[in-house]
Amino acid sequence: MFLQALSSPVLSAVGERYYKVTAEALRVCGELVRVVRPSIEGFGFDFTPYVLPIYNAIMSRLTNQDQDQEVKECAITCMGLVISTFGDNLTAELPSCLPVLVDRMGNEITRLTAVKAFAVIAASPLHIDLSCVLEHVITELTAFLRKANRALRQATLGTLNSLIVAYGDKIGASAYEVIIVELSTLISDSDLHMTALALELCCTLMADKRSSLNVGLAVRNKVLPQALALIKSSLLQGQALVALQSFFAALVYSANTSFDVLLESLLSSAKPSPQSGGVAKQALYSIAQCVAVLCLAAGDQKCSTTVEMLTDILKDDSSTNSAKQHLALLCLGEIGRRKDLSTHAQIETIIIESFQSPFEEIKSAASYALGNIAVGNLSKFLPFILDQIDNQQKKQYLLLHSLKEVIVRQSVDKAEFQESSVETILKLLFNHCESDEEGVRNVVAECLGKIALIEPAKLVPALKVRIASPAAFTRATVVIAVKYSIVERPEKIDEIIYPEISSFLMLIKDQDRHVRRAAVLALSTFAHNKPNLIKGLLPELLPLLYDQTIVKKELIRTVDLGPFKHTVDDGLELRKAAFECVDTLLDSCLDQVNPSSFIVPYLKSGLDDHYDVKMPCHLILSKLADKCPSAVLAVLDSLVDPLQKTINFKPKQDAVKQEVDRNEDMIRSALRAIASLNRIRLAFMSVNGGDCSLKFKSLMSEMSKSPTLWEKYYSIRNE
Repeated sequence: MFLQALSSPVLSAVGERYYKVTAEALRVCGELVRVVRPSIEGFGFDFTPYVLPIYNAIMSRLTNQDQDQEVKECAITCMGLVISTFGDNLTAELPSCLPVLVDRMGNEITRLTAVKAFAVIAASPLHIDLSCVLEHVITELTAFLRKANRALRQATLGTLNSLIVAYGDKIGASAYEVIIVELSTLISDSDLHMTALALELCCTLMADKRSSLNVGLAVRNKVLPQALALIKSSLLQGQALVALQSFFAALVYSANTSFDVLLESLLSSAKPSPQSGGVAKQALYSIAQCVAVLCLAAGDQKCSTTVEMLTDILKDDSSTNSAKQHLALLCLGEIGRRKDLSTHAQIETIIIESFQSPFEEIKSAASYALGNIAVGNLSKFLPFILDQIDNQQKKQYLLLHSLKEVIVRQSVDKAEFQESSVETILKLLFNHCESDEEGVRNVVAECLGKIALIEPAKLVPALKVRIASPAAFTRATVVIAVKYSIVERPEKIDEIIYPEISSFLMLIKDQDRHVRRAAVLALSTFAHNKPNLIKGLLPELLPLLYDQTIVKKELIRTVDLGPFKHTVDDGLELRKAAFECVDTLLDSCLDQVNPSSFIVPYLKSGLDDHYDVKMPCHLILSKLADKCPSAVLAVLDSLVDPLQKTINFKPKQDAVKQEVDRNEDMIRSALRAIASLNRIRLAFMSVNGGDCSLKFKSLMSEMSKSPTLWEKYYSIRNE
């Protein structure tokens, strides 16, 4: 009864003279349509008495040309919704209504809205009869693909896709071929979103079994060359890469398309060319993924012969076929991740032999391949990897990377290991926590962190036990593992680790610098991804964190290099990590940070530290100037000297180009901080009438007398 009472005034408001009321009434009409018939099946409510009144009210606005653009667009949108929802009750009205919508497609002002309206109609489960306008609509939409308006082309691609899915049997093959020609011009890495939509439409065209043989030919001649050019791009990623994979899978199904020719085209695209040189690493991974999808689409026999061909390449001399072996390993990894390759005898042994290659990229690719084929059949390949890690000391790092690929994939797919597998993996990983090689420890930590995402109830207590280990490397590895277990999205580990966070982060006061740095990195990760988990601990942690920013003489040593002596600062990485952590906390937990107690002496000390420390300190100073200007102005005098020293520093006469460039970057970084300070100083002067820092005023005066410095400052200030 409420619907009847509401509909009458709403439909009456559609006829109002004031355009704002009319536009809003049309939007309400759209919601009314959804309420009147929320589903095609219905729920016992007789909606038919409301169909014609709603239709007539909107039609009166749709056919009125002398009205505001907002009203026109709302009327078009609402009519599209009415037709898609009530079309089976408007069969007599459609021949007069649909041509009006087509007419609106011809108007530059309303064409985008009309295109979107036809997308809604095409997606209707009522399968609305569009025979009276379909050919005209397809012609108009095809022409829109040539327009410069990006939003229009984007909407057109989506609408064409919906129309072909719903009305493919009523669209002629010649129209398909024209569309394909236009699509080929949209496929490039300059607009990956548009490329993804264009490729998805190509797949829809090829998937339509009613399309002629010429459609497949047109796609091969026009779109395939563009796709092969796109796959070499280092920018290719995300939805565009997924759409490209689907494109190759669809193409192998289309008429007269040879799998062997497509495979050869993909593999050939990885060959370096005289013009552009070698193919980017990212492009090799894209090619490998497309090869894998192509093989799976072609069937088991083609997939098996391809795997055999790839393993034959690995048996060749790696010194003469390194590029081919690299791609072959990546392809095997991608195929293995999607399909069980355990029927191919000794494939794991063939891959692991590539660890002997003199080329690092082949070793890395072999590690990646071994890990990925293990995903396809854990019961066979995982025990092999675990056994090899214990027995192959020289290959442990690469084998652990293979294990990491398995664990990461399991955590992404939310899959669980068998209980026995988890126990074996954990025992092996914990045995390698004390490895002398930092690379091994880091991989172990990442593996533990990713397993914690899968089995948090088991891993968090196991990690906590080991923070009391007498071995510093074990304590550091455990804290880094916690860092890898914290991701931005909500996970079940969050509530389990929350009560234990303090135990891990308090290692920031450990005696060993490696452990302290690991705790600082973990705190930074928490601050970035899950700040609410650590806010309560910050009053206790911040003083300990600030202490890590101080130069400690006991960590500075002199190394005797024969005729030369070299000073090594073992605390540099820790100080840099500590300042970067403060920078993150300023973004996520500013309410917990007291800038007055940090700026002097800690930030002031950092501004006069090593190059690697100065850079994050300049960034912190700029943020504090923007977010806490009063605290910065209170100590502005004390910050001038380190900044002045930095911008006036001159490299030695015999300095190499890298040192000169680095110093130039440092000066520009300091000038950005100075620009931020000057902004708040000028704001203070405009309010109070006096200068807050004579030393800073002197600094600005000195800079203005140096044309080089002033030009740099002026360009930075206006960025």
